[in-house]
This record gives sequence, C-alpha cells and structure tokens, in this order.
Amino acid sequence: MKNIIKSTFIKGLVVIPSFFIASLSINSCSNDFLNQPSTNTSDTESVFQSLDTADIYVQGCYRGIVPTEMYYQLGAGDTVVHSAEDGTTNNSKYNICNYFYDAKTPYTLTGVYSVMYASIERTNIAISGLSKMPVSAKRNALLAEVKALRAFCYYNLIRVYGDVPAVWIPLVEADPNDPNTLYPKRTSRDIIYDRIIADMQESVNDLPTTGTNERLKKASGNALLARIALYAAGYSLRWDLNTGAAGTMSRRPDNTRVQQLYQIADAAAAAVINGGTNSLVQAQSGKSGFEALWFNFCQRKYGVSDPEMLWHIAEYGPNTNSSFGVYAMEGSRGGTYGSRKALQFILPSYYLSFNSGDTRRDVSCTSYSIYFLNAGAATDTWVNVGTTYSCILPGKFRMGWGVAPQAADARNLNIPIIRYADVLLMYAETQNYLNGGPTGAATAALMQVRNRAGIGSLAAPSGQQAFESAIVQERKWEFAGEFNLRTDLIRMNRIASEIEATKQAMKNLSNKTGAYANTVALRLYKFEKNAQVYGDPFLALKYIDITSPAEIATVQNVPTAAANYAAYQTALASIVTAHGQTVAAGDKWYPTKMFEAYTSTFNGNARKAVGFTGGFNAIQVGAIIYTKPTGSAENGGTYPNWIEGGGEGLFYGFVPNKTELLPFASASAGHPLVDNPNLTQLPGY
Repeated sequence: MKNIIKSTFIKGLVVIPSFFIASLSINSCSNDFLNQPSTNTSDTESVFQSLDTADIYVQGCYRGIVPTEMYYQLGAGDTVVHSAEDGTTNNSKYNICNYFYDAKTPYTLTGVYSVMYASIERTNIAISGLSKMPVSAKRNALLAEVKALRAFCYYNLIRVYGDVPAVWIPLVEADPNDPNTLYPKRTSRDIIYDRIIADMQESVNDLPTTGTNERLKKASGNALLARIALYAAGYSLRWDLNTGAAGTMSRRPDNTRVQQLYQIADAAAAAVINGGTNSLVQAQSGKSGFEALWFNFCQRKYGVSDPEMLWHIAEYGPNTNSSFGVYAMEGSRGGTYGSRKALQFILPSYYLSFNSGDTRRDVSCTSYSIYFLNAGAATDTWVNVGTTYSCILPGKFRMGWGVAPQAADARNLNIPIIRYADVLLMYAETQNYLNGGPTGAATAALMQVRNRAGIGSLAAPSGQQAFESAIVQERKWEFAGEFNLRTDLIRMNRIASEIEATKQAMKNLSNKTGAYANTVALRLYKFEKNAQVYGDPFLALKYIDITSPAEIATVQNVPTAAANYAAYQTALASIVTAHGQTVAAGDKWYPTKMFEAYTSTFNGNARKAVGFTGGFNAIQVGAIIYTKPTGSAENGGTYPNWIEGGGEGLFYGFVPNKTELLPFASASAGHPLVDNPNLTQLPGY
C-alpha cells in the first residue's frame, strides 16, 4: 500500500486527505482496518481497476457519514427530546436545542458542514472512478450505492443550512481556473435536490436486494429516496440568494414539481411496502414489538431487528465506534456500565402524551437512572432509581440493553437511519397529500404502526388536515430520539405551531391546569436493583400513582429517623397491596413528588428511607435539569427557568422565518465564512 498523504482543500469546504485508509468492515463489523489502496492524483485509477478494491473504497465512504452533531445537537429541540448538558445553560448544546444561534461558535454547528463535504469528496471520487469501469451488475450496484450516499450527505446539509455549495466532481478533476472551484457559492437547494433525486431514481433498482443492512440495499435506497423527495417537496426557510432578503417558510414555487416529488416519494415508499421483504417487528418473548425491536437492535441481534431497521451505520470496536451511544441513554454512575451522564432528557409533556396501553412510552422514555446505593465500591449495590418529571430520560439506547463495550464512551451501538415504520408513515403522508385526504392504503399504513404500538383502537381521522396532524403526532410517538423529528417538523411546516403548543403545554403542566389539572403529583416507586449485566432486559420501574387523600397522607409521612423506616415500609406495603400488587419479603417502595426537583428535601429523605446513603441526592443527568422542579408551586409560585424565563426557557431563541436553519460558522479559521468569501450568510445573522 502506498503511504502517500496528500491533503486537498476547497475553500469553505473541508475535504479529506487523498490518502484515505480504513474502511470499516461493514459486514458485521470486524475490528480490523482494511488495507485500502491510497487515492491521490497519481494512483486513484488503481483503486477502480478492480471491483474488489472499488468495493472496499465504497465501504469506506460510510465512515463518519453521520456527524456527531446530527444527534448530539440536532437530536434535541424537537418538542420531544431536550438538552441536559451539564454545567450552565450557556453552551452550544443547550443554545442550539433552544434555537438560540449566532454565527460564532459555540452558537452554531461546525462539524456537519466539514464532515459532509469530506464525505461528498469521497463519493465524488468513487462515482468518477466507477463510471469509468466496465458495466456489470456489481459495478452498477456500487455506483448506485455511492450515489445514494452522496444524496444522503446533501440532504443532511440542506436540512441544516438550506442552500449550500454543490460539488459534483472530485477536486482533482475540477478546473483550477474556475473561481467556483476554490470558492463555491451557495446553489439553490432545488437544483441540488433534483440532481440527487434523479441520480437515485436512475440507479436505485441496481442496488442489491440481499446482504447486510449496514449497507444500502434496494429497500433502504427506496426508503431514502422517499425521505429525500418529501424534503424536496416540503417546506423550508427560503430566501433570495441574489439579494439576501429575509426569507419565509414555503415550498418550492413550482407546484407541478411539488406534485411530482410527492409522487416520487409515494412510488418509492410503495416499492418498499410491496417488496414483501420488510415488516414491523412484532411481540416476542414477552416483549412488545417496539421493545423487541430496540432491545435486539442494542444487543446487535440484527436477525430480529433488520426486517424493520432498513439501514443502520456500523459502529463496532475501538476503531469504528462513534460517540452516539453516550448521549441518548438513561445515565449510569460507576459499576459495570461506567460513569456516563445522560445529556438529553424527555420533556414531560411528551411523556404524558401517550395513550393508555401505548407500548412505546416505556421504551422511548425511562423514569429512572442507574446509581449506586452507598459509596460506589465494587461491592456496592446499583439501583434503577426513580426520577421526577423534570428528568425523564431517553430509553431506546439504554446501557443495559447493549453489549459489553471497550470503554464507557464506546457503546458499540449502530446508528439507526431509517425504519420500515418510517416508510409506512411516509406512504400514509403521500397518499393523503396526493388524494386530498386519506385513502384506504394511507389509513392501513398508519394503523399498522398504531396496531404494533397497542393503540389500534385509536381511530384514524378522515379529513386531510386532521390526518396530517395525526401523522405528525404519530411520528413523535414513534421516532423519539432518532434525530429526525426536528427537521421533519420543519418540512411539514409544523415547527412553529408545535413549539408554541409545547411551551403552553409545559406551562399548563407546571401550573397543573387544563389537560394537566389531574396529573399525578405523588408516585410510589418500587426499589429495584440493577443487574449490572449487559443484556439485562429490564424495561421500566414499577410504580403506583397515589391519588387518594388518605394514601397521600400516609405516603407523605416520610420518617427521618432510621428507627422508623421499617414501620413506614409496613404502611407502604398495605397501600401497595390495596393497589393489587404483590409484596414479597424484602420488597421496598419509596415515594417521589414528581413536580419537585429530584434533589428536594422530601425526595432526598424518601430515598434515605429506602436505603440510600452515598449520593442519595445526585443522579447521572446534566445538573441543569435534575436539580430543577417542574411545578410552579414547587418553585415559589413562578415557572422554573428551564420552562419559562431567564433566557433559559424552552425554545427561548426561536424566531419564525429565521431559526429554522442554522447560520454558517464564522468565528475562526477553518469555518466556512472565514475561508470562502463567496459564501453568503443566512439572513438575519
């Protein structure tokens, strides 16, 4: 292998070194790097003289194709998941979650831009090289695969930044005398969308139908085509590239093309549905279908999850692991799982939105974090400790469901990209739009998702707008924590209304008014140990809602002297039995005032009464949230700052027709606006 390192840069874009080593073994994740030929101006051709080496290069194009910021920062702010970054609220994650941006770091994104253009350069090299190879089924499949990967990169760029530079050939093939080579301007997103959609339409049927779902196949290629076409047809913040005048949320102006794009999405989704090879994971081994999907996905048992998980990015081993698995989880302090703080939390308005019997709630949301009982010694006991409304945590990627990692920051969790449930809901959406209301096929697609979730009794609406609203809500229930909801709400022109509705819902919840007038304020959690074993199928803490005045009086009488703890547990056991729960020898329960902070005096004393000593008032979640109450009464009669006020309240930076997109970074060398004088800033910055 030639060890030649030759770095190339387009101003305002960051492009990979032409010595591109190391493709991960996509086919279930070898720990080894592959010995890939270098690709520079002198020997790029050598890579594409053989289908075997070309295949290795294409596999390498998957490396890093999902930047950390896509889930760490843009995975929040969607009215479901919110930032729980530790320290203060003056950090990039919290600000971006709340739509407070400017062009200077840390108030905008920097990694998405550079990583996506590095990936685009790789795919451009592959497309150029493969296009020169003899036509064959294998060559055509590789070409289709890398065109889809390039489309995925542009889709990510556009949904974050709007109009962006379009680069379609490798840098070594570009005209050095063309000013656009080194200083590319923004290109209309419509031009880019039309190009990548045409590429995929022409080639998607060349993708293989079998093989690992860690690479694109025909079904996942069609699913991706449907998603991109819906974004191209949907709403986005648009402004005049020539004048730089302020923009508005709108569709592209050509309604005929909008209709065509919906038809393209409809046909692509139908191709997946009618292909007969994909389905929703159903209940098995005592687990609901939704639980079985995510438990087996985290366990890397892809034989179970792959019929639904159409495409996921390989992340396994010390050389390929991303930080994906360390952000969206329930948090753990020490022990087998190591110490990792949950950096995202679930808004309680979302947690409380689920219909009774919806099996998705306790999978997507956890009301516990993992903490030691005493001082955290190796011989200590770890507990799934119950939380309050202000710190409900993400649950799809929980630690105990995973496999043993190399380190606490290397969780071996693949990154999910697109699921069959998404295809069903996209198809329901396209059918509803194209026919002026839901067709039988649209309703059937929506009901497949609802039936699997256990809410098939919830009837689908019949009117076009009502059906679209049902899809918006269904997407929220189904896709929490999968880092697409934020931009889905934007493309459906629902972000402003959903933000306002969520802000009002959280105020109502804080005041215990309106729909939340009877929200339970006192919960009795069962004391449950954490097995500290990877593959632990634990789903949710048992709890009892305490609402009767007599029971409330008993439960609230938490003793502060250890001599009275046993009698208190006897009184609680009577309540537990009255609620139909069996109390075995050694069982313990403890109350939590759900509207108070986790660290309140009452909640701390309640945990002491059940055996907590060391760290009884700490939890592995960002301190800016778990130390705060949810209720206004519990906060001295005013809303907690994280809900309203003080420059910290929910979505405090959101400005319609401005913050739906992020500005280019301009703070220091290496950021787009510094390197490229031909790039224009997003209006308003």
